Amino acid sequence: MSPFLLATALAMMAQQAAPPRIQHLAYSLPDGTSMLYALSVPRGDTEGRPRPLILALHPGGERSPYRGSVFMRGVVAPALNSLGAIMVAPDCPTRSWSDPAAEQAVLALLDQIMAEHPVDRQRILVTGFSLGGAGTWFMSSRHADLFSAAIPIAGRIADPTLERLGAIPTYIIHSRQDEIVPFEPAERAARELEGMGRPVKFEALTGPGHFQMGGYVEALKRAGAWVVDKWAERSAR
Repeated sequence: MSPFLLATALAMMAQQAAPPRIQHLAYSLPDGTSMLYALSVPRGDTEGRPRPLILALHPGGERSPYRGSVFMRGVVAPALNSLGAIMVAPDCPTRSWSDPAAEQAVLALLDQIMAEHPVDRQRILVTGFSLGGAGTWFMSSRHADLFSAAIPIAGRIADPTLERLGAIPTYIIHSRQDEIVPFEPAERAARELEGMGRPVKFEALTGPGHFQMGGYVEALKRAGAWVVDKWAERSAR
């Protein structure tokens, strides 16, 4: 599927399910440029109670403004709105979420969000699709002190050693019909992580291809429920 068709599909999905109180904002970077991002804050919160925070990392393709917003509204919000979380979806400022400049920009943005909103710092989730799925692996492996759960979707695993992966609860979603990021390496890595005793769960989908992101929403919903259970187990200790 071409980047244009992928963007069109995301836009159609976004029109069907928009999250509450979405804002399109810009975060100033040290080099004088700005990183666009979307922010969704649940309605009706008059008590200022701490809420979960979800970082949504968009896939690759056409670099259109507020691409993170389209991904969040079309995929993440329909699946995870029930968590009552604050959601933030930046536009990647470089070509990869694992680029040092992108990493630092995202971390700085999260610091700002947590300073401005009541965030439960024990319930911070990172999720993403494709390029964003790889970014989810990257962010969760390097910042396990910040994130308390991760949901990589159709994401390529760049670390062959696996030593730094799965340190936090990680729900992996991958389709057998993924024609871009092969299924077998993802399944093999998940099984190895499970064998290492890591808090990992793997869901293999049958049907959706890489560009049929609507086919991943229900799996992401199940992943969200699994994460909530893991957070509850942690709180009960």
